[in-house]
Amino acid sequence: MNTSIAFIGGGNMARSLIGGLIAQGRPPASIRVAEPVPPLREALQRDFGVAVFEHAEEAVTGADTWVFAVKPQVMRPVCEGLASAAQSGKPLVISIAAGITATQLERWLGGRLPVVRTMPNTPALLGAGVTGLFATAAVDAAGKQLTETLLSAAGKTVWIADEAQMDAVTAVSGSGPAYVFLLAEAMIHAGVQEGLSEPAARTLALQTVLGAARMLTESNVDAAELRRRVTSPNGTTQAAIETFEAGGFRSLVDEAIHAARVRGVELSAAND
Repeated sequence: MNTSIAFIGGGNMARSLIGGLIAQGRPPASIRVAEPVPPLREALQRDFGVAVFEHAEEAVTGADTWVFAVKPQVMRPVCEGLASAAQSGKPLVISIAAGITATQLERWLGGRLPVVRTMPNTPALLGAGVTGLFATAAVDAAGKQLTETLLSAAGKTVWIADEAQMDAVTAVSGSGPAYVFLLAEAMIHAGVQEGLSEPAARTLALQTVLGAARMLTESNVDAAELRRRVTSPNGTTQAAIETFEAGGFRSLVDEAIHAARVRGVELSAAND
């Protein structure tokens, strides 16, 4: 890994990826970060020993891989401000911004560039995330491998062949942690309603979510079978599951994820 990487934006997700790269053995001197907020910039330099800059134009100098880690709303002006440097250096461009297409990125940067669009989720901050990856035809095998190495610092990676599916990735995994948080929140509330103390309900609900997630990821048994195994005929679990099903739980999840996907398409159009 001899390439130099420039991060445009030094927020939480960038910090997670930078920390992961350094833990993998990448030299801090090969990482450059543009971050306009002084305390964040200083913390990056202090914590990781990377080169930090106030302006993106300074950070990308000499870097052959650029990672855009800024808010989708400011992506266009940031890219357009770097178009001349992009056309001169022809870097590999990696984006972690939701709702911004590879076509938009390439156009804003002047065209004819290899672009990888990614969608990580917030558990990436713990190294327990999952990231959907889409590469344009201009990205070679080395570019794909570098991107996978970079994002694997945040957890699992999944390559998506059709960029149109990236909005579904966002709806399932990008927004997905909030769905689990909502379920945990509801379970805690329900436990309190049934007479448990809030601390007891919280511990019971959170450890249940954690344990269930580990069973799903470590047992090599699919979700439907795990559910069947804990649902004894005419037992307490069956009573709860039947109530969920009668309330249209599956349809509601379908509708929620569809709404998130549609919103992703709308955000793309709004930022164009």
